[in-house]
Amino acid sequence: MRLKDRVAVITGGNSGIGFGIAQEFKKEGAKGVIVGRNQETLDASIDKLGSDFSAIKGDVTKLEDLERIFKETNEKYGKLDILVVNAGGGIGSGTLGSVVETAESDYEKMMDLNLKSVFFTVQKALPYLKDGSSIVLTASIAAHKAFSGMAVYAAAKAGVRSFARSFSSDLLDRNIRVNVLSPGTIETPVFGKMGLPEEVISQAKSGFEDLIPIKRIGQPKEMGRVAVFLASDDSSFILGEEIIADGGVANF
Repeated sequence: MRLKDRVAVITGGNSGIGFGIAQEFKKEGAKGVIVGRNQETLDASIDKLGSDFSAIKGDVTKLEDLERIFKETNEKYGKLDILVVNAGGGIGSGTLGSVVETAESDYEKMMDLNLKSVFFTVQKALPYLKDGSSIVLTASIAAHKAFSGMAVYAAAKAGVRSFARSFSSDLLDRNIRVNVLSPGTIETPVFGKMGLPEEVISQAKSGFEDLIPIKRIGQPKEMGRVAVFLASDDSSFILGEEIIADGGVANF
């Protein structure tokens, strides 16, 4: 129960890695809010998480939504102990493309979701965060490895990794720690959003597994366990750092 009675907000907590983090937080005694854009998946996630968590529908690329999210959370739970800035994405309509073919609109969409939203999620949360709280940012091994068609996404995630250092420095007077979780390939609903036949998706997963030294795709709960460590007092002497959880891809 490393997070017993601590209040957390998890953006993108209604599916994939974010939901895995929420589940592990619940096991460790936390309570709070998951944030997402899809009401159906928010409702389904809350059914599984139980009464200690609630859902707020919102778009992290909209500052007015961020302000509402933290105000509503504070009204229900009080000040925050933990903020997990997890919302983002690198796969979907208009998101994949090389430097040759990426349109300005696609570039702006990717940066808004994966970098700008991170900055302003943290900024808008600050009045509601306790001194000594923990912020966990989700980046990606794409910040360290080149993957075809993911130039803009990778640059955004490299920026997220940089934010952890700068934010930690900015917030030293409040003893707020900011660290980064950088996942590799994880089993999430994103595979189903690619619009490909199941056979093709299965082949793609097999291809990823071949590239991973431990020969399997990671699970959301494994990312959740890393997030618990970064959010808890177990990591009290760690700030501005990154944990890469990718089955060894970045190191081999």
